[in-house]
Amino acid sequence: MQIFRSHPSAALARLRAGLAATLCAVLGCLPVAAQAERPQPPVVDVSTLPPIAPGWADSNPLRGNAAAIELGRSAFNQACARCHGVDADGERAPAPDLRRIGGICNRAKDPALKQRCIEDSDYFFRYSVLNGKIKLGIEHMPPWEGLIDAPVLWSIRSFVESKRKPPQRKEPK
Repeated sequence: MQIFRSHPSAALARLRAGLAATLCAVLGCLPVAAQAERPQPPVVDVSTLPPIAPGWADSNPLRGNAAAIELGRSAFNQACARCHGVDADGERAPAPDLRRIGGICNRAKDPALKQRCIEDSDYFFRYSVLNGKIKLGIEHMPPWEGLIDAPVLWSIRSFVESKRKPPQRKEPK
């Protein structure tokens, strides 16, 4: 009886082909899985909010508005809480804790610098929400462009800011 053995390079070629097929199967499924669950816009009534100018302001025009904060809480819990934590409590959430965005701005002593910092933080928040987050070709956060409008986005931002914890100071020993 004769035993046929594959040539080492043939075995290596089969291994590579198998790995390539497995990788293609896995990576091929990622876009399908990402598209399977598209975000649903939050259902909120913006009629209680003060009117804001059309388009996107440089800075949150609803900052500190009580009606916006309450509307933002509802919208956040409908659309964002699954990943960022219920009521913006992101301490144990799988996605970043949004309460940290712009927190450092309060340290700025110069009013103009503080305002610029806040505007930059607002821009980052708006850009991230509208465009989503993709890292290494994997969608970590879906884009909300076309699903969420300015009053809702700024209300969510106002709500998240209202949940920000004041910086903890170390007690002197």
